Amino acid sequence: MFVSRYLFPALLLADTVPQTSGSGMLMYHLGAVAIFSAVGIVILGIGLYLIEKWTPYSVTEKIVDDNNTALAIVVASIVLGLSLIIAASILG
Repeated sequence: MFVSRYLFPALLLADTVPQTSGSGMLMYHLGAVAIFSAVGIVILGIGLYLIEKWTPYSVTEKIVDDNNTALAIVVASIVLGLSLIIAASILG
């Protein structure tokens, strides 16, 4: 519902790049950056939430309380991988 109601109109507007130069073009691109950044951060947050729910223990508790460096490296690599995938999909 959210995707069809809010994201698709934004994607349709993405094809209508203003032909003017100056502040109109700048505002258009800043708006596009804000939209894609927000979508990327939400997707990354969903990925981290799923990691936390799919593991049989609390990942945050293991990293913070038990100082589990190996788990922190694995989670960091997953976050980096998700970020690269999101960036590649935004760039096209």
